[in-house]
Amino acid sequence: RFRSGQERFDVYFPVFQGILAIQVSIKYVFTLNIQITCKYENPWTIPNILSLARIGLAPVLGYLIVEENFNIALGVFALAGITDLLDGFIARNWASQKSALGSALDPLADKILISVLYVSLTCASLIPVPLTTLIILRDIVLIAAVFYVRYKTLSPPRTLSRYFNPCYATAQLKPTFISKMNTAVQLILVAASLAAPVFDYIDSIYLQTLWCITAFTTAASAYSYYHYGRKTVQVINNK
Repeated sequence: RFRSGQERFDVYFPVFQGILAIQVSIKYVFTLNIQITCKYENPWTIPNILSLARIGLAPVLGYLIVEENFNIALGVFALAGITDLLDGFIARNWASQKSALGSALDPLADKILISVLYVSLTCASLIPVPLTTLIILRDIVLIAAVFYVRYKTLSPPRTLSRYFNPCYATAQLKPTFISKMNTAVQLILVAASLAAPVFDYIDSIYLQTLWCITAFTTAASAYSYYHYGRKTVQVINNK
């Protein structure tokens, strides 16, 4: 039947409201998509450069240890340790030098350095094979997890150029307390093992005790990442 103006208004007005609501929702989703896009930051901070330098020192140390130049290796290792202390100090005290990339690059540099050192020291018969195997397996799993987190937190389009572009910060990693302790213990064992042939205490019971402590903290660290899971990753939203 013929509808009056008021009736047509009563029928079509809710439709118009629904269309308007859909448009607003689409606009909101689009805006939200823009808000969660990656934060763009400068990767060339002093701490990041120091971390890259530490990665560059890793093969040098490996070569020196395999060639049994333990005196020089001990000095280069001390230099790598200084870069580790400096990048952390600078990042904590200067906000402009702190970056999401650095939160991943610093522990990655430590893992690369430690892995090379442990393999080299095992080749030199200064660290047992089972301990080195445990440490390498843990680091491989953690590095694989970092790549997975990077993929999951990178907003579309997920291209290789954007994936490997350090300027696009997507997540910040927060190591667990036991993981920090484990890194310190591993580095202490490396220093003690490097100094062992220099100061002639290769068969020391204290060194062997340190092997057991390192194995325990390594296993505990791996479990802490499994236990805490997502709490160790902070996704960055550019709001």
